[in-house]
Amino acid sequence: MIYNKAAYLMSISLLFALLFISFAGLAEEKQELTVFSGAGLTGAMSEIAGIYENSSNVSVKFNFDGVPALRAQIEQGAYADVLVSANLKHMNALKSEGFMDNHSVVIFVHNKVAIIVPNNNPANITGLQDLAAPGVKILMGTKDLPAGDYALQVLDKLAADPDYGPAFKESVLANVVSLETTVNRVVSKVALGEADAGFAFISDVSPQMVGKVTKIYIPDKYNVVGDFPVGVLAQSKHNEQAQAFIDVIMSDAGQAILDKYGFVPVNVPAKKE
Repeated sequence: MIYNKAAYLMSISLLFALLFISFAGLAEEKQELTVFSGAGLTGAMSEIAGIYENSSNVSVKFNFDGVPALRAQIEQGAYADVLVSANLKHMNALKSEGFMDNHSVVIFVHNKVAIIVPNNNPANITGLQDLAAPGVKILMGTKDLPAGDYALQVLDKLAADPDYGPAFKESVLANVVSLETTVNRVVSKVALGEADAGFAFISDVSPQMVGKVTKIYIPDKYNVVGDFPVGVLAQSKHNEQAQAFIDVIMSDAGQAILDKYGFVPVNVPAKKE
């Protein structure tokens, strides 16, 4: 058989070219960032992820849930690159347990508690005092859920004020008909008329909920300003990309999105209601 050296060399060159194209394609293949986020941040984080994805070769996969559930999943071995938390309690626990890159954790936004009622407001709730009326059906988050924890702190402040007192707190708690595991469930159930009122964050009346529920603001002297932290998980395989995602949250564009959803940006003083 006649050996064609030129054809052989051409075949080898073609093979190397194909291999180069294949490896280049693998190198350019999109990476995926896994972000665990409190459910009440769904809208804002989804928009922020859009900015991040458009400026990088990285896609974002979210797990939205109550923060206590997210913490439990991480402690039980679930993989995540970034945790977006609605309070410091669960973030600090994960930091102390070694699950977080502690130097990466920052406060990215603030929030406050509000009362929400259905738009038709069947119980005619116009202020705090109405929450203690017999027969009023109230929803709260569990005590481990940030929204529930902050609501209890508000009630403690009211109990310490002679204008309300311990009996007021007891009457309000007696009217609680359900403790929810995500703040989104509080809002959606109130919107559906399954309760007369609920304790949520001011940000939880998202653009999608406007026209379905109404916010009643709690005076600042009784309210609690919550700090929301974000950080990179120690297990992350994409540290640089995870930090870049946090940078987008902290950017002017990210903070503007959070402001649009009712959160209080970190560089802007909380508005007095």
